[in-house]
Amino acid sequence: MDSSRPTLRTALVPIGAMLGAQMLVSLAVLSLGVLMPAVARDLAIDPKLVGAFTAIIYAVASFVALASAGPISRLGAVRVCQLAMLAAAAGLAINAAASVIAVIIAVALIGVAQGPINPASAHILSQRVPRDWFSLVFSVKQTGVPLGFATAGVLLPLLLPTLGWRGASLFAAGMLLVGAVVLELLRARLDASVAPSGPSTGIWSSIVHVMRHPEMRVLGWSALLYVVAQHTFTFFLVTYLYEHCRLSIAEAGFLLFLAQIGGTVQRLILGALGDRFPRMMLLGWTGIGIALGSIATGLITPGTPYWLIGLVVFAYGTVVISWNGVSIAEFAALAPAGQVAAVAAVQTALAFSGAVIGPPLFGLIAAVADYRTAFFLVAALVLVAAIWQISTSARLRRA
Repeated sequence: MDSSRPTLRTALVPIGAMLGAQMLVSLAVLSLGVLMPAVARDLAIDPKLVGAFTAIIYAVASFVALASAGPISRLGAVRVCQLAMLAAAAGLAINAAASVIAVIIAVALIGVAQGPINPASAHILSQRVPRDWFSLVFSVKQTGVPLGFATAGVLLPLLLPTLGWRGASLFAAGMLLVGAVVLELLRARLDASVAPSGPSTGIWSSIVHVMRHPEMRVLGWSALLYVVAQHTFTFFLVTYLYEHCRLSIAEAGFLLFLAQIGGTVQRLILGALGDRFPRMMLLGWTGIGIALGSIATGLITPGTPYWLIGLVVFAYGTVVISWNGVSIAEFAALAPAGQVAAVAAVQTALAFSGAVIGPPLFGLIAAVADYRTAFFLVAALVLVAAIWQISTSARLRRA
């Protein structure tokens, strides 16, 4: 038996390390959104600017993701994760300077941190995890996003009464610094044990490779459209239920919380299924569920009973949050030897592009027409991607 062959037991440390890094960076991403009411009050700005700041984070993250394969190859994936966490810590610390310029610099640095986490994690995990467990393991790692969001949503408000929003930002920065130090203790073990990356093909070559690949091209564009649905759900649900359905913010927020929990559990279930069934076909049928959920959410009216609103929101959230790990796992499985980070960088950039264009477009359509039209358009876009993936998977299986 080959002792160098990856096993799930030996992969527990890298899985935990990458899950922790994902959680801390995700906490940083949502920190401004959580603290925004207090920040806006002190800086005399409109709290709705959090949408623009979020777009900046993901726009920067998209470009940084594309450029991350080279540094991962030269410096090591763990070192890149550490640098990302330090960038997020710096952003949170600068945010405490309490000026609009400081906030803009902060969100840009958090975007820098967000960009390389998926490619770096894919580089490590693809070489430390048995291929038969790719979907489940990558889904476990991706639970770091909702777990990080949940931590930000619970911890930072608790710190506000005693530390204020500046102190809360500095506390979060300290958490990221501690995380970077912990990774340093693991760096030699993780980076030294992975196979050397192949020579960098360059950003453009990686993009061309993904776009010419019959499966990765479909997966990449579908990820962009799925993220449009995921982020419009996450960032607009409370406002939609408050304005359109006349729910209180507390009632709407509770439903969003339940949906996040359901989506986190479903990520693990879908990840386990992705190791037993064709991943692209699974993603396609998940997209059918997302499209139906978006339509059902758009059909909610002010007269809809609260229990039925909750059922629809929970069902939609469960599917729309569930798919990311399976998509990343399939990219890792399809990547050429030594090029997992480069391929994952393109997938990440495409997905983050959906986060940049989706929420502003959804908000514009909701303002010009109505929320129902916006939800129906999201459903149509996701349905196209879902059918594309199902048909492509079926065709490739017949070939």
